[in-house]
Amino acid sequence: MPDLRIVQLTGSTAGGIGRHARSLAVALSADHRVILAGPADVVAAPGGRVHPVQIEITDRPQVSDARNLARIRTVARGADVLHAHGLRAGALAALALSTPALSRTALVVTLHNAPVGSGGVRTIAGGLLRAIAARANAVLGVSSDLVDWAAQHGARLTERALVPAPQTRAGTPLHGAARRALGLSPEHRLVLTVARLAPQKGLGLLADSAALLADRVPEARWLVAGGGPLLDDLADQVLGEDLPVILLGRRDDVPDLLASADVLVSTSAWEGQPINVQEALAAGVPVVATDVGGTGEVTGAAARLVPYPDPDALTTQITAVLRDADLADELRTAGLRRAGELPTLADALRQTLGIYARVIA
Repeated sequence: MPDLRIVQLTGSTAGGIGRHARSLAVALSADHRVILAGPADVVAAPGGRVHPVQIEITDRPQVSDARNLARIRTVARGADVLHAHGLRAGALAALALSTPALSRTALVVTLHNAPVGSGGVRTIAGGLLRAIAARANAVLGVSSDLVDWAAQHGARLTERALVPAPQTRAGTPLHGAARRALGLSPEHRLVLTVARLAPQKGLGLLADSAALLADRVPEARWLVAGGGPLLDDLADQVLGEDLPVILLGRRDDVPDLLASADVLVSTSAWEGQPINVQEALAAGVPVVATDVGGTGEVTGAAARLVPYPDPDALTTQITAVLRDADLADELRTAGLRRAGELPTLADALRQTLGIYARVIA
């Protein structure tokens, strides 16, 4: 493909969206001219030959959106393709490009999240998606349900996006003082959840399951790594109900936590291609997760999946992994095998360039 001028635009850093846009931008910059536009922490020193442009797109409409539209039009001028990540960024990009001067710029939008919340939230999300579909040349989704959602709202070309997990270092299990600092003794079994503590992550299910686990596996301790808007609410519930949960806050030693865990648990109400699950599979950690969104597409048969929200079913599977060494070993082996089948950055780059070629043509 000839040298292209490409804009990668993201309005969010949550859930790995910004990291994905950034990694694509750097990979594309080896052969193409790339602008990475988004929040300050995404565009800061991106690497490669990427040109960074700061544009702060929030989760909700703001007065600053008028300025954002002008900035998007500026960075899109002369671009062959603008690739927006996320519903809000996609809708603003569709509006920005709906002018005769930018009619030749192709628009690709990747949907990274499903609307989780009230009927009003879903109605607004549907309206934004219709606006995207009216202008976008292609709409990708990180899970099959998002692909179907886009098609139902009029998207012309749809496809499941490949979102590889980032390469991480091998972890070192926590021992001695590191475990004692968390109030852990050698006999404790470790359940690990790594998540941004937001409504999508099913924290009510986590708390209910932890209460059941306290009776079934008294030596279990549930470590929760991550910050977010619901951290204080969850902390209050943990203290009020005396749950066997240890809130770690944001951590930079997730590989070490994975190396220490007996099982990784995802309690989410929805997921696309969950990075924490991909990392657990690659680390050989047994996975128990809710069967939502694209989680099953990531794990295949290499995890124990349960309906959402069913605390008894979730706790039963966690207990089985903690009590049955043979089952845990089977899941570790299956997880490592599945991790080798998951898409790489090279696969994502190949897919992305293929989409660009189709929409530009």
